Amino acid sequence: MKTFFSRLTMLAFALASLTAQAQTIVVDKAVARATVGKMPNGAAFLQIENKGADDALLSGSSPAASRVEIHTMSMEGDVMKMRTLEQLELKSGQRIAMKPGSGVHIMLMGLKKPLVVGETFPLTLNFSKAGKIETTVEVVDMKMPMKKGEMHEHHGHHQHHKGHTD
Repeated sequence: MKTFFSRLTMLAFALASLTAQAQTIVVDKAVARATVGKMPNGAAFLQIENKGADDALLSGSSPAASRVEIHTMSMEGDVMKMRTLEQLELKSGQRIAMKPGSGVHIMLMGLKKPLVVGETFPLTLNFSKAGKIETTVEVVDMKMPMKKGEMHEHHGHHQHHKGHTD
């Protein structure tokens, strides 16, 4: 009987340790831009806080899209350039706030249906140490200002980067 309780206690500590590890990465404020018509791709923005050891966002998945990619955006003159990141490094204590029109965001490639304001969908993020973390993304109405003459280069012009930190 003593061995049973000893093993049960060890199992409880092991489960508590796994739960604590998963909570070292906090994902919140997940929103996606509503799409217009039959747009094939969408964008999601969220905040990630790393409360544990260094980690990295490796990939994502969602039933809302065929593929989920981590992207970064930059302006080169009057041209907006999107680049795919192979991973997003998260230093211990770092907080990344993904915002429309600047820096890192989540691309939803090959949308299964339009993203409609007020709807939600699940998004699973895969981290190197914290593992899989699922969040719910709310579709909202976001206006993206585009200056006259700006082009949005996005299809077929991706460059892959090892990592990115804010």
